[in-house]
Amino acid sequence: MAPVFCLLLAFFMIASGNAQGPPSPGYSPSSRISSVTFNQGFRNLWGPQHQRVDQGSLTIWLDKTSGSGFKSLEPYQSGYFGAAMKLQPGYTAGVITSLYLSNNEDHPGNHDEIDIEFLGTTPDKPYTLQTNVYIRGTGDGNLIGREMKFHLWFDPTKDYHNYAILWTPSEIV
Repeated sequence: MAPVFCLLLAFFMIASGNAQGPPSPGYSPSSRISSVTFNQGFRNLWGPQHQRVDQGSLTIWLDKTSGSGFKSLEPYQSGYFGAAMKLQPGYTAGVITSLYLSNNEDHPGNHDEIDIEFLGTTPDKPYTLQTNVYIRGTGDGNLIGREMKFHLWFDPTKDYHNYAILWTPSEIV
C-alpha cells in the first residue's frame, strides 16, 4: 500500500502570493480540482497571529516572536502540491522555509517525507534550495532516501516564484 501524506506548509518567512506561469518547469496541471477556503482545507499548527487570508491567498511571516505553519486536513496518496513564495531578504541564517509532505503523525520516528526547503542565508549570499525524500525516517543518501541542494541562479526575495511537488504512484518530480 502506498504511503499516505499530509501536506504541511511551514513558511517561517513571508510566503504565498500570486506568481505567474506554471508551478514547475515542464509541467502544468491538466485539470483543476475545486478549491476550498483555508479553514475548509487546512488547520493551523502554530503562529495564527502570523497568518492572513485575503482573497484566497494565504500570507504567513516570521518575526522575533514566532513563525507560522499549517497542514492539510486530508491525507493524500499522490498529487500535485505547489505554492507561490517570496522569501525574506537579508539575514535569515538558521531559518528554514519549507513546503513538504509527511506522514510523521502516523509513523513518528519512522516516517516518509518529501520536502522543498529554503535554507536561511546571510546578506549578499544566495539562498540554497534543498529537496529531500525521506523513507522510513532517513534521507541518508542510501537507496532509501535522497537529499539534493541547488544554489539558485535568481533572487527568490525579489518576486513570487512557483514551487511544486508532483507525486505520482511511480515518481516524484
